[in-house]
Amino acid sequence: MLQEILSEKIKSFTAPDELKEAGIYPYFRPIEENHDTEVVIGGKRVLMFGSNSYMGLTNHPEVLQAAREAIDRFGSSCSGSRFLNGTSSVHIELEDTLAVHVGKEAALTFTTGFQTNLGAVSAITGRNGVIFLDELDHASIIEGARLSFSKVLKYAHNDMADLEQKMKTVPESVIKMIVVDGIFSMEGDICNLPEIVRLAKQYKALVMVDDAHSLGVLGELGKGTADHFGLTDEVDLIVGTFSKSLASLGGYVAGSKELINYLKHNARPMIFSASTPPSAAAAALAALKIIQREPERLEALWENTIYMVKALKEAGFEMGESQTPIIPIYIRDNFLTFKFTQRLFEEGIFVNPVVSPAVKSDSSLVRMSIMATHTRAQLDKALEIINMVANELQIERKALIA
Repeated sequence: MLQEILSEKIKSFTAPDELKEAGIYPYFRPIEENHDTEVVIGGKRVLMFGSNSYMGLTNHPEVLQAAREAIDRFGSSCSGSRFLNGTSSVHIELEDTLAVHVGKEAALTFTTGFQTNLGAVSAITGRNGVIFLDELDHASIIEGARLSFSKVLKYAHNDMADLEQKMKTVPESVIKMIVVDGIFSMEGDICNLPEIVRLAKQYKALVMVDDAHSLGVLGELGKGTADHFGLTDEVDLIVGTFSKSLASLGGYVAGSKELINYLKHNARPMIFSASTPPSAAAAALAALKIIQREPERLEALWENTIYMVKALKEAGFEMGESQTPIIPIYIRDNFLTFKFTQRLFEEGIFVNPVVSPAVKSDSSLVRMSIMATHTRAQLDKALEIINMVANELQIERKALIA
C-alpha cells in the first residue's frame, strides 16, 4: 500500500514533462565549453548572464594553474573529512587568508556553501535557543535552522519593526541568533545590517551574515556586507562560499577563535562530509589573492551593474529593490517567465528563471547576474535582445522613458 502511494506521488509529478512538451524546460542545460562571459550549449555560443562568477575568474590562468599544482601535490581528493585525514596545508592557508580578509580571528572551510550554513546555523543555539530568520533567507539557512532544533522565528523581509517585535517575545536568558543574507540571492537587495546589529545588542543576540553573494561585491576589496557598513567587529559570524566570486567550490565561516574552534568540533556537516578537494581550495585561494591585488575588477563590476540597471529601468522593466549585480526582471507569471527565458536563450542570452515555489507565484522573475568581465558590447547586445523578446511576448512594462 505504501509503495503504491509513493508510486502515485512520483507519477503525479509531471511539471518537468509538461515544460519539456511545451519546449520551455530551462533546467540542467549541459554546458560544453565555458569561456567566462560566454558558454557553448548544444554547439551554440551564448552570452552568460546566469553565472554567479561576479569577478569573472573561473578561467583566469592563475586560478587554473593553482588548481593544477594542487592536484600534482595532493592528488584529486583528500578521501576523508576535514576532521580526520582531509586537512591539507592549502586548506589552512586558505582559512588564514580568508579570516584576515573579512576581518575575523579565524575561519573554517566546508565542502560547499550550503553545508557551511547547515553546519554553522545548526550547531550554535541548541534545542532551547531561538533563531531569527528573514523570510527570504537562503534555503541552506532555513535547513540549518531546522537541524538546530531551536525555535525559529521568521520576520518579514528587511522589516526591522517586525524583527524587533519577534525579539521582544524571547526572554533575555535564551541563546538567540539573527541569521541573514548580506545580499538576497533572488531579489538583489542588501540586508539592513546597521539596524540588525542595533537590535542584536539591545536584545543580546548573536549575528550571523551570509556573504555568499557579497564576497567580492560589497565593501573594500569585496570584503563583504559587514565591511560595507563598517560593522565587521559587531558581527559574530560571517559565512561565505567559493562558488561565486572565488571561482571554485566550497564554503567558509569566520569568527572568533573560540567560536570557530567550537564549530570545528560540533558542526556535523563538516565532520561527517568529505573535505573540499585541495585543488578547489587552491583555486579559491588564488582567486582571493587576485581580488585583493586588482581592485579594478570590483570597479568594473559596479560600472557594468550601474549601466545595466539604468538601461533596463529606462526600458520600463520592473526590477524591485535590487542594489547589486543580481538583477531581477519581474514577469509575475510562471509560464511567461519560462517562455521569456527560452526565447532569450534561442537568441543567444542565458538567464535563469525563478518561479514558484522558489518565490511566490505572483513574483516569478528572470534573474540576471552581472560580471566584472562582461564587455560593454555584450551588455548592449543583451539589452537589445531582452527588449526585442519582451516586445514579442508583450511583457508588461512601465511607460518607456524617453
